[in-house]
Amino acid sequence: MYRKTMITLLASFVLLALSVIAPQTQAGVEVGLSADEDGIRSFHLAIGEHYGVQEKTVIAVRERKIPEEDIPVVFFLAKNAGVTPDVIVKLRVSGNSWMQIATQFGLTAELFYVKFDKDPGPPYGKAWGHFKKHKRADWHKVRLVDADITNLVNLKFAVARHGCTPAEVVKMRAKGDGFVKFHKQTRAEKMKQRKHKAKVVASTDHQKQKAKPKKKKK
Repeated sequence: MYRKTMITLLASFVLLALSVIAPQTQAGVEVGLSADEDGIRSFHLAIGEHYGVQEKTVIAVRERKIPEEDIPVVFFLAKNAGVTPDVIVKLRVSGNSWMQIATQFGLTAELFYVKFDKDPGPPYGKAWGHFKKHKRADWHKVRLVDADITNLVNLKFAVARHGCTPAEVVKMRAKGDGFVKFHKQTRAEKMKQRKHKAKVVASTDHQKQKAKPKKKKK
């Protein structure tokens, strides 16, 4: 009887301890996400907003061992192929290249094309050369490697998401910056600009209010 009572008390203590630790752990995760020191959450939010999916959907793709900068490729191909991201992920983790996955859905290298006014240099120069030496009618013959597709899709994503030019992205990449850092910096800069604009508008409204002539009392 005594032994049974002790076991029951011990089990109760363990459950109580777990109930206390779990919320603290969850809180720690949320604080980490809010801090976003490495820019990962900014990147995930940008992907989700651009492709119209929830952040948890983006995280689910990441948890399938898809590298950060390959995540936009998953959603880009899924959208253009008319399938769910999970279909693309399954094909990818089974060993298919991005080009192989694209061709399975009748998509060609033309889908990844980005117009440059001149040779953009690394990491885009090689892909640019492939398109340049083929007539547009023959672009379906072009075969791009994974790195080319990842870079081109992320460039398209950055241009569409932030309204920047391909040249600006090329300049950023030439410095060695990755797309996760780019999205974090761009997001922070836009927030700074919005705050400045709001401050200017508020100041202007205040000045207008001060400049209004006071009504004379009758």
